[in-house]
Amino acid sequence: MKDTAIFAGGCFWCMVSPFDEQPGIEKVISGYTGGHIVDPTYEEVLTKTTGHTEAVEITFDPSVISYEELVEIYWNQTDPTDAMGQFQDRGDNYRPVIFVLNENQRISAEKSRQELSESGKYKNPIVTVIEEVQPFYPAEEQHQEFYQKNPEKYAQEQEERLHYQQSKERN
Repeated sequence: MKDTAIFAGGCFWCMVSPFDEQPGIEKVISGYTGGHIVDPTYEEVLTKTTGHTEAVEITFDPSVISYEELVEIYWNQTDPTDAMGQFQDRGDNYRPVIFVLNENQRISAEKSRQELSESGKYKNPIVTVIEEVQPFYPAEEQHQEFYQKNPEKYAQEQEERLHYQQSKERN
């Protein structure tokens, strides 16, 4: 039996690899969700007028990797204190969101967010939102598996995120 998780955390190019490399992950699709335009294009989402955010849809085997483990991986890829984008990617279309598909996912995500908030790891409040799943639209083919197709550009895009992950000083 397979399950699905949807996370938004900045540029979807940088959100695929950390999940794609885990055991139990069947596929990770880059796409758009949370907006009011049906089947938007990358260029439309970049205008910041569609309401969509870049996200990844993860199909996984819960007998190998749990939803809770995926949420933990998610927290380590994002700055949960930044509501207006992630790293060099600014704007509503890069906001951090955990989209939940059911009540069990909501409970797990909220519990994890509360634990992170109480951990003292961050100086500023955790602002990542948890929202009901909305239609997910896969991005165009050139955006799928970007880290494998364009390793040099991916490394550039990933640079600020990696610096943040390695720093001990958190917002």
